[in-house]
Amino acid sequence: MNIQLSVVIIAYNEEHNIARCIQSVQGIADEILIVDSHSIDATREITLAMGARVVEHDFDGHIQQKNRAASLAKYDYVLSLDADEALSDELKISVAQVKQNWKHHAYQMNRCTSWCGTWIKHSGWYPDKKLRLWDRRKGQWGGVNPHDKWELYDGGKNFGWISGDILHYSYYTVEEHWAQAEKFSTIAAKALNVQGKRISWLGVYLKTISKFIRNYILRAGFLDGRPGFTVCKITAWETFAKYRKLRELAS
Repeated sequence: MNIQLSVVIIAYNEEHNIARCIQSVQGIADEILIVDSHSIDATREITLAMGARVVEHDFDGHIQQKNRAASLAKYDYVLSLDADEALSDELKISVAQVKQNWKHHAYQMNRCTSWCGTWIKHSGWYPDKKLRLWDRRKGQWGGVNPHDKWELYDGGKNFGWISGDILHYSYYTVEEHWAQAEKFSTIAAKALNVQGKRISWLGVYLKTISKFIRNYILRAGFLDGRPGFTVCKITAWETFAKYRKLRELAS
């Protein structure tokens, strides 16, 4: 069995990342589809020059856009990546092997994140397990924006694991991380408010403190040195900001 594979990527103003992402899947992708949210930089030109198919669509949420991308793919077997991600050489080999012998509804792999030039190996960021290779007929994107996840219709039972990492080039500066935390906390608070979620001030502080303890101590963020401390601090602050904003929306 040699299946045909669509690689789908959502993008917006990703001229600094998109070429690396596309290059990493060349040779294993039978189609590369970019769903672009009307980028105003060179993203579209770069992707077209590299042979990708581009579809323009307004961005209405990470989950919605990723489900849209999956539905627009030419083939049922899909590898989903973000524009700031790329396959490691080992993972590329693993995907090529799965194409020759597809056994499960989906496949899980680890993601390793580069933060300001440092690969974070702990801090709740690694191993960051992701279900990104799947038969689109067997599931759909779910979760709570902006933290999407692929959910199998069978309850997540029929999936395999493959070796190699998704390489995530996340933040080039600390300021970028703070800005993204602010943005994501707002998106998450709005999504929770729509769901009718509520929380007390005590709950806000307990979730913030537990997030830092979990990532910095229980998940060994201290082993990542100063970058690990900063990552855990910003992640905990994002939790605080999310629930504080939820309280504001609910008041």
